[in-house]
Amino acid sequence: MDGTPNDWHLVHYGARALGGAGLVYTEMTCVSPEARITPGCAGMYAPEHAEWWTRIVDFAHRNSLAKVCLQLGHAGRKGSTQLMWDDMDHPLPRDNWPVVAASPIAYLPDSQCPREMGRADMERVRDQFVAAAGMGIACGFDMLELHMAHGYLLAGFISPVTNRRTDEYGGSLANRLRFPLEVFDAVRAAWPEERPMAVRISATDWIEGGLSGQDAVEIARVFKAHGCDLIDVSTGQTDPASKPVYGRMYQTVFSEQIRNEAGIATIAVGAITSADQVNTIVASGRADLCALARPHLADPNFTLRAAAEYAAMGYAIEGASWPKQYLPGRQQLEVLARRARTEAAQRQAELRRTNDQSTDLRRTHG
Repeated sequence: MDGTPNDWHLVHYGARALGGAGLVYTEMTCVSPEARITPGCAGMYAPEHAEWWTRIVDFAHRNSLAKVCLQLGHAGRKGSTQLMWDDMDHPLPRDNWPVVAASPIAYLPDSQCPREMGRADMERVRDQFVAAAGMGIACGFDMLELHMAHGYLLAGFISPVTNRRTDEYGGSLANRLRFPLEVFDAVRAAWPEERPMAVRISATDWIEGGLSGQDAVEIARVFKAHGCDLIDVSTGQTDPASKPVYGRMYQTVFSEQIRNEAGIATIAVGAITSADQVNTIVASGRADLCALARPHLADPNFTLRAAAEYAAMGYAIEGASWPKQYLPGRQQLEVLARRARTEAAQRQAELRRTNDQSTDLRRTHG
């Protein structure tokens, strides 16, 4: 409500921290009222916002080993829209606020046409990001990420699909990166050096003539040179014209390319649904971290459940952060996981015996 988190957020984020996640991300937290995507978006621009975020971060730190990352962003031309469970991306039926963007291009036919940002707008938004980062420091966040993906304001400058400017902020990739880098540099200067800072990008627009994987490598190189520690590799959502190619772990290929060609740590995201997939991605050097959103919506204890399943296989599991109040649940979960593995092995053995008997019978009757 008006950018202020509430009890729902405390329970939501707190449950994922208690569920064993190593790093808990906030939703895109907006740096001003007009930076919000919807009226239901969280903010970091008022004292009451900081009070609630402090409560949430303190809960995670007191009760788990989880670190907490503040993700800051500005909606740009995708702002002033309805809640996603009402009519996502479409404008509010009333009480819309004005939106700004790199270029005056509406997102949908019925969307507001944003005002093209001038220099004064850029300075104001830059300072809002810095102020929000300062509040995040006071709240105790362990990490900060700037959202420069999915067609929001900063992404809108980076992509040639949404940036049609003819001044020094448009045209070449270097020019299109100029304002996002200005924001990054200002926030990096304010953010403590010992705390990691990441950037989320859309590695491809999935649109002909838009950003490509090779562009993403160059973008990552530039941010690395400016002090970025980690690239959070997403794709698309730049424009409704995009044609993504979905599939299991479908964005990991871009994380792998950026990690290995730009030489910077990456987070793989998107359609990663199992612990086996996570371990495969990390062990094969395709990413340094994996982030799972929807699996955690379905199961806040995803990590603890995975740890129990691996323990049942005989692996020594270290670092799984079980709350001491839940330790009897851990014991039961591990027992059930071992039982499930034993029963599965018995079924496999029975199936093999049945197949062998069928083969012998066919041979006997030629």
